[in-house]
Amino acid sequence: ERLVYEGWILYDTGHCEEGLRKAEESIKISRSFEAFFLKAYALADSSLDSSCSSTVISLLENALKCPSDNLRKGQALNNLGSVLVDCGKLDSAADCYINALKIRHTRAHQGLARVHFLKNDKATAYVEMTKLIEKAKNNASAYEKRSEYCDRDLTKADLEMVTRIDPLRVYPYRYRAAVLMDSRKEKEAIAELSRAIAFKADLHLLHLRAAFHEHVGDVLAALRDCRAALSVDPNHQEMLELHSRVNSHEP
Repeated sequence: ERLVYEGWILYDTGHCEEGLRKAEESIKISRSFEAFFLKAYALADSSLDSSCSSTVISLLENALKCPSDNLRKGQALNNLGSVLVDCGKLDSAADCYINALKIRHTRAHQGLARVHFLKNDKATAYVEMTKLIEKAKNNASAYEKRSEYCDRDLTKADLEMVTRIDPLRVYPYRYRAAVLMDSRKEKEAIAELSRAIAFKADLHLLHLRAAFHEHVGDVLAALRDCRAALSVDPNHQEMLELHSRVNSHEP
């Protein structure tokens, strides 16, 4: 337990490789759920190599064979389902999520919804996310995820709910701005982005607003957003291209 505890501290402070080694040391001493889970978690996070997926799957399967409580087993099943989805093993992933739900791991509804969506069953994915929303009241991320599985009117309603619950989530503003732009409501689209930029001036939002300003011919506003974004990331290629294009139109 001490090795696992130290491993998590190392992992949480950005020392992933050292955390992995602590997990391996612990497994040599005692094949415990905690040690296998830590190793699987750290390995999945430290390697971008898809070949490590089979190792992560094996580690999580070993963890699930060890004694533990339902909370931890539910998390392991949920993580295993996620890795299996990434490997394209949708039926096996669904089994993991269903088993997690049997031991009341509510978050598995989201994983199961993703499986249904990847099987081109958007309606069932929507129903699955609704089950999560019913269990996890005022869950902004659940409404945001469900919005991906429905038509535009329902999407709009879900994203309005997201903003009501958590006004600082950026995606709903970006979505509404894009819809307004498609409807040729340029001023409203820019205003929607401005509401988000007021609390989070990130590159994507500034780039989008600069492009909208360019579209309506407001060169000075577009340049202002370009320069603000480039002050954060001077090498942002798309922003550099937009800045160059807009700058050529400056009066």
